[in-house]
Amino acid sequence: MAHATAHAVAADVSAPAAHTAHAEGQQHPIKLYLVVWGWLFVLSTFSYLVDYFHLQGLLRWSLILLFMTLKAGLIVAIFMHMKWERLALTYAILLPPVLVLVFVAIMVSESHYTLLTRLFFFATGGGS
Repeated sequence: MAHATAHAVAADVSAPAAHTAHAEGQQHPIKLYLVVWGWLFVLSTFSYLVDYFHLQGLLRWSLILLFMTLKAGLIVAIFMHMKWERLALTYAILLPPVLVLVFVAIMVSESHYTLLTRLFFFATGGGS
């Protein structure tokens, strides 16, 4: 009985300390979220200003994609807590979309080669 009581008391003493340490490790200051929210607001404003100033062509799309990527990065890093995750989990989530973009770039390159080959083939009269 004394052993069970001593074990229960020891568990009660260590439990609040472990709970407090766990709670402190999971909490982030509200200032961080407000700063990120402010940056998201500023980046969204810049994105809208691209249309307001009627920018066209490659500059327009480059700026829109840049602001979109920055906003997505802030959201993933801070609001989805990826900044505090292990590197393996970060790679598991971020690497597949990057690889999809690489494969899309390879397919675009291949499509240009196929188009040029067909144009050359039909322009020279084909195989006849």
